Amino acid sequence: MSIHEFDSIGERGRVIAKATHLTKKFGSFTAVDDVSFEIEHNKIYGFLGRNGAGKTTVMQMMTAQMRQSAGEVSIFGQHPWENPIALSHMCFVKESQKYPDDLKVKNAISQAAHILPYWDDGFAAELLRDFDLPLGRKIKKLSRGMTSALGIVIGLASRAPLTFFDEPYLGLDAVSRHLFYDRLLADYAEHPRTVILSTHLIDEVSDLIEHVILIDKGKILLDAESDALRESAYEVTGPAPAVDSFAAEHRTLHRTALGASARATIDGRLTDSQKSNGAAAGLTIEAVPLQQLIIERTTADTEGAVS
Repeated sequence: MSIHEFDSIGERGRVIAKATHLTKKFGSFTAVDDVSFEIEHNKIYGFLGRNGAGKTTVMQMMTAQMRQSAGEVSIFGQHPWENPIALSHMCFVKESQKYPDDLKVKNAISQAAHILPYWDDGFAAELLRDFDLPLGRKIKKLSRGMTSALGIVIGLASRAPLTFFDEPYLGLDAVSRHLFYDRLLADYAEHPRTVILSTHLIDEVSDLIEHVILIDKGKILLDAESDALRESAYEVTGPAPAVDSFAAEHRTLHRTALGASARATIDGRLTDSQKSNGAAAGLTIEAVPLQQLIIERTTADTEGAVS
């Protein structure tokens, strides 16, 4: 398949990548356990989960950095392993990317421009100025934050149809992290592509992410649109008896006692009538922020939900 044939599948909603029963074992340890999901064109995904959840391993198998133990990966309808055409349509910005000792920033940029067919020199130059990266400095002499910024520049300027960022912000201060988010969102609006962002800073990126894939202990706990998730759980606060009565009709992810009051996170959508009845009973009902929802889902899966 030629590069132009890949470009012809550009409409939003088309599945461009998928994992089917994907499994990775290291000896007796199963890092990724029978994972299946689909990735659509022109959408920003969040691969979310705790350290060691399996996020990086999944991305390494999708980008042919690592062979799976079982299952299949499909990228633009093809197997990515030793497939230069499929690989040229992806860019994988790794956590703590390693570079040759003598490589300078300008050399890394030059090499990226040579191997990435969608590369934009002008955008790369803008980003290098934004992050104040010294072109003539050896990468091994850069701070951790500057090294992360270099990966961000390469990932964004690659404009690859499928771009992976694995914890891209390590070492960056808050200003630089938000600069990354702003540049990503602005360029995505002008040049749509699929971005998969693996991060622990869920609160910071919640407005960017359109679809969440939550991975925990090698399994997928959630695979859903962000907007749907924001309406899938609520925090109910008020007099303890009223909270408990209201929550009894729902699966409770978490409950906290506050003297005579209580706070419960309940799983499931609420109708307008249910919200009105709760308000009449003196309850405050609010949608759960995405970060809190991820925490509640993960701990509920680990510890067991309150019944």
